[in-house]
Amino acid sequence: MPNRYGRRQKFVWRPKKKDPAGAPSTAPPPPPPPWVELPRDLTANILQRLGVEDVLRNAIMVCTTWRNVCKDPTMWRVINMSKPSFSDDDELEDMCRHAVELSQGELNEIIIEDFCTNELLLYIAQRSSKLKKLRLVSCYCVSNDCLSKAAIQLPLLQDIQIYFCSLSVEFIKTAGRSCPLLKSFTYNKDGCRDELVCDEEAVAVAEHMKGLHHLSLFGSNMTNKGLRAIVDGCPHLKSLDMRRCFNVAPEADLLEKCSKQIKDLKYPYDSMSDYEFSDYVEAYDELQYSMGFSDEGYDFDDEYDEYFDYDDYTDSFSHEYFEHFDDLYPNVPPEWFM
Repeated sequence: MPNRYGRRQKFVWRPKKKDPAGAPSTAPPPPPPPWVELPRDLTANILQRLGVEDVLRNAIMVCTTWRNVCKDPTMWRVINMSKPSFSDDDELEDMCRHAVELSQGELNEIIIEDFCTNELLLYIAQRSSKLKKLRLVSCYCVSNDCLSKAAIQLPLLQDIQIYFCSLSVEFIKTAGRSCPLLKSFTYNKDGCRDELVCDEEAVAVAEHMKGLHHLSLFGSNMTNKGLRAIVDGCPHLKSLDMRRCFNVAPEADLLEKCSKQIKDLKYPYDSMSDYEFSDYVEAYDELQYSMGFSDEGYDFDDEYDEYFDYDDYTDSFSHEYFEHFDDLYPNVPPEWFM
C-alpha cells in the first residue's frame, strides 16, 4: 500500500514467535554406562582379570575411562601370558612388548608360555629392573646364554621358574651370583625314566643359591650325592620337590636329615595329583610306554645281539668302509666320517 508520500512500504518477514509453553523439549543426554562410574581401582582390578590379550585387543577400546585405566603403569605390574591363545607367536610377542612398555619399568612379575624368544627376554630385562618373578614354560627358543644375560640385568629377582627347558650349569651359577635376593628356584623337567645320572645341576644350586627357601627339581637326574649337596648347601630350605627324581634313593641318615631340616618335602614317587602339569607328564609316560620303555629300562645291547652278527658285516667305522667316498667327495677328509 502506498504511504502518504507515494512510496510503497517495504515488507519484512519475521517468523512467528512460538509459545514457550508449547515448545518441544530437548531430550537429555543418556546417562553414562554404569561401569564408568566405578572407582578407578575397582575398574583396574576387574580389567586385570581379563588377561593381557583381552585388555589390549578389546577393553582398551571400550571408552576413554577404560583406556586411561588400561594405560596406567600400575595395571602392568604383573603380566601373565600363559593362557591358551588363537594368536600366532609374533602377535603374542608384540603384545608382550606393548605390555612391558605400558608398565614403564614397574613390572614385578612376568609369566610367558611357549612363545618367548631371546630377543623378547632381553627386551624385558632391559626395561624391567624391578622384576621379582620370572616364569617361562616350554620356551624352547630361549638360550642359556640369553638367560644368563637377563639374570645379570635383573638383580632383584626373588623367584625363577623354568619348566620343560634345558638349563645349563653355567646359567644356574650366573643366576645365583647375579640375584642375591633369590628365594625360590624351580627347574622342572618332564621326568622321563632313563639311566642318565647328573649331579652337576644340584651341586651348582647348592654352591650358588644358598639363600633358597623353596626349591623344585621335578624330574632331575640327580642322585643321593646331589641331594646331600643341596641339604648341606641350602640350610634355609623350607620346601623341596624332587618328585620323579628316580635316581634318588636316600639312605637312612640322609632321609633323617631331610625330614628334620625341610618342612615340605616331596619324594620321587609321591603323587602328582596337585602338580599343574600332571597331564603333560602322564601323556609323556604313555608315549614312552608305547615306544617300549619301562621302569626297568631297555636293554638295547641284547636286542642288537639277537638280530645282528657283526662278524658278517663290514665295520661301518673303518677306513675300508669309506673308500668309495673318495670318488664322490674327493675334498672331504675321511676323518669327518669317523
